[in-house]
Amino acid sequence: MTSDPSQAEQPDAAATAAPARARTNTHFRRNRTPLARDDAKRQGDISQLAFLTMGGRDPAVAFLNTDNPALGGRPLAVATASAEGYEQVATAIRAMAPGADPP
Repeated sequence: MTSDPSQAEQPDAAATAAPARARTNTHFRRNRTPLARDDAKRQGDISQLAFLTMGGRDPAVAFLNTDNPALGGRPLAVATASAEGYEQVATAIRAMAPGADPP
């Protein structure tokens, strides 16, 4: 009996595949608690204000994440921490708007 190599039995792909497993990432933010609702709202609002006022994502992110001695830290952290901090950072952003009068 001659065996034809083109007719050789191929293993069933479903039978050889590893069983599906839910993908979980146990290292991502494992020990962190979510922001309080008020903090999260201030963070979102200041991010949106910076994005709209500063002309896009890159300048807004750069400003919000760079230490600012006049504000006492990173503007995003300052604005998120309290309502007073939010107003401080919002005033600084509005002062940087094109056509705004310098403080």
